[in-house]
Amino acid sequence: MRNPFSRNRKAQGPPVPFIVGVTRSGTTLLRLMLDAHPDLAIPPETHFVPSLIKATRKRGITCEEAHAIVTGHRQWGDFNLDQGLLLERYCALDRIDPETTIRAFFELYAEREGKPRWGDKTPNYVKRMKQIENWIPEARFIHMIRDGRDAALSRFKRVLKDPPPMSTVAERWVRKIEDARRDGADLQYMEVQYEELVRDTETQLRRVADFIELPWDDSMLRYYERAEERLSEMHRDLPGEEGKPLRPADHRKEAHVLTSKPPDPSRLARWKEDMSPDDIAAFESAATPLLLELGYEVIGDRVTAGESGA
Repeated sequence: MRNPFSRNRKAQGPPVPFIVGVTRSGTTLLRLMLDAHPDLAIPPETHFVPSLIKATRKRGITCEEAHAIVTGHRQWGDFNLDQGLLLERYCALDRIDPETTIRAFFELYAEREGKPRWGDKTPNYVKRMKQIENWIPEARFIHMIRDGRDAALSRFKRVLKDPPPMSTVAERWVRKIEDARRDGADLQYMEVQYEELVRDTETQLRRVADFIELPWDDSMLRYYERAEERLSEMHRDLPGEEGKPLRPADHRKEAHVLTSKPPDPSRLARWKEDMSPDDIAAFESAATPLLLELGYEVIGDRVTAGESGA
C-alpha cells in the first residue's frame, strides 16, 4: 500500500531499496549482497537524510546550505566523494527540496561506482520510513530482523560506553519491530530474517530482488569476494559528536570482518552459549511473545512447558 501523503509525487525510476532494522541485525550483510549486483550501488550508512529533509523543506534554503548539511555530517568521509562535484550538482538543481537533494547525492555516488541504480542501508531509518517515502515514492523498505538476543550480544561487543540493562534492550527491540510493522502497512515493505538469509541465502536474495525489481545476478551470492574492498571506505576514524564517541577505524573494521566470508549458519544463536542466564531471562521477560511469533526458541517457554508436563 502506498503512503497517501506521497501521491502528489511520481516515481522517478526503478524501486529504491532502503535496508533498515535494529542495529546488528544483518543490514550490512544484505547491503553487500545487493551492492555486488552490477546495476546497484549502496553506500555506507548515510544518517544525514532526516536532517536534509528537515532543512530543505524550508523555502529559501540555498544550494550551499543544503550541501553543508551533507558534507558537514560525520559520515561524509565514508563516501569518498568530491565535495565540489556535489556542490555543482546541488547548485544546478531547478529547486532545492528534500527530493532533489536526496536524489542528487545518491545519483552521484552511483555514478562514481559506474552503476545506474542506488539504494541506502541505514538501520535507524526504520523510524523514518514514512518520512523518506513521502519524498522518494519509489522507496521500498527491507526490514532486517534478527533474534534480539544475538543482536544484543553483537552490539555489546562494539559499544564504547556502558550498555543499558538487557531488559531495556529487549523493550527497544520489540518496540522498533512493532513500530516498523505498523508503519510498513502503508508502505512498500518486506521483512527478511537474518537467520533465513544465512541458512538459505539464494532463496531470500531472490525474494528481495523480486521485491525491488532487480534482475537476478549470481554475483550477489559472491558478495564476500569484494566485501573488504567495499568496506574499505569506512576504514577511518568516525569523528565523535554530542552523545556519540569517536569510533576508531580498527573498531569499525572489526565489526564487519565476517562479511568477507560466505554465510556461516554455525554462528547463529550464539546467545545460547555466550549470554548469561540472567540476561536471557531479562530479555525473554520483555520479548517472549515477539520471539515466539518470529519463530525463535524461548528457553523460559521451553522450561515452563517441560515443568507443566512433568
